[in-house]
Amino acid sequence: MFDVITIGAGTRDVFLVSDKFVFVESSRFDTGVGECVALGSKIELDTILHTTGGGATNAATTFARLGFKTAAICKVGDDSVGRDVIIDLHREGVDTTLVKRVPGGMTGYSTLLTAASGERTVLVYRGVSAQFGQQDIPWSECSARWIYVTSLAGNVALMKKISNLAERCGADLAWNPGSQEIGKGLSVIRPLLGKTRIVNMNREEAEKLTKKKSLKDMLAALATRGNVVLVTDGENGAYAHLDGKTYFCGTRKSIKAVSRTGAGDAFGSGFVAGWAKSHDLKTALAVATLNAQSVIQHVGAKAGILRKWPTPSQIKHIPIKAI
Repeated sequence: MFDVITIGAGTRDVFLVSDKFVFVESSRFDTGVGECVALGSKIELDTILHTTGGGATNAATTFARLGFKTAAICKVGDDSVGRDVIIDLHREGVDTTLVKRVPGGMTGYSTLLTAASGERTVLVYRGVSAQFGQQDIPWSECSARWIYVTSLAGNVALMKKISNLAERCGADLAWNPGSQEIGKGLSVIRPLLGKTRIVNMNREEAEKLTKKKSLKDMLAALATRGNVVLVTDGENGAYAHLDGKTYFCGTRKSIKAVSRTGAGDAFGSGFVAGWAKSHDLKTALAVATLNAQSVIQHVGAKAGILRKWPTPSQIKHIPIKAI
C-alpha cells in the first residue's frame, strides 16, 4: 500500500525568462492584463530551462521528498519527453509502475513565458493527457492512504469514479480541481465535496464556482462537515476552513518570486502532507506555506520543493491566526 497516490498530468515544462516581456492592461485579455512583445522583434532571453511538470508529478515530488511512500498516475507518450518525466519521478523516489505510456503518443508540453517579476503566461499542448480517462487508471492497484487528484481536464465523471474508489479502499481524498472542472458549476461539483477530505482552489476559482464575493460566503458554500476547504489568495496568503473554524496564513513580503509556476501544487501538496502527519490546520498551513515560498524562489515547479520535513522552529515562525 502507498501512503499517497497522485493523479493528473505529467508534462515537459520549458521556461523562457526575460525582462523584455511587457505587461499591458486591456479589457481585450481575459485577465485584464496581457503579456506582450514587439511583433517581428527578436527577444533576448535571460534564462531557458527544460524541466518536467504537471500537477501529478509536482505533487508526487512533494510527498516523496517529505517521506511518504508515493506513486504517480499520469499519461505520457513513449517519446523522449515521456521518458524524462519517468526518469525525474524515479530520481525523486516516486513509484512509476502506474504511469500510462502511449505507443506513438506525444507527452504534454508547456512553454512558460516568464517575466522578471515571476509572473508568466503558459502555452499548453496537452498531448496524450488530453484524453486521460478511466481506462488509464489501474484501479485494482490503487491502494493508498491518500489519493491526491489534480486537474482532470473537466472529466467530472472520472472524479466521481475516483471518489468511489477512495471510499471503497478507505483512502482519504484530496482534490485540486482544474479550471475545466470549476467551469462545470457548483451544482455538478457539490456532490463530490462531501467525499473530499481536502478541497483546494485559489480565490478566483472559488469565486467563479460559488458566485460569491466575500471569502466567508465562499467558504460557507464549499464547506462540508469534517472536511477542509483550502483557498489560496496569491501574495495575500491562504485560508483553511474546517467545521466553522477558519485560519489565515500570510506570506513573507520580503521573499522575491523568481517564478510562481508550481506554487499552487506546492501549497496544496504541502498542506495535505502537513495534515496527514498532524491533523492540525495550523501545522498544515505552515508546511504548505514553507513549501510554496521555497518553490517561488526557483525557476521550475520542482526545484524548490522542500527536501526534508520542516523543523518545529520553521513551522512556529509562520504567522497563522484564527479569523
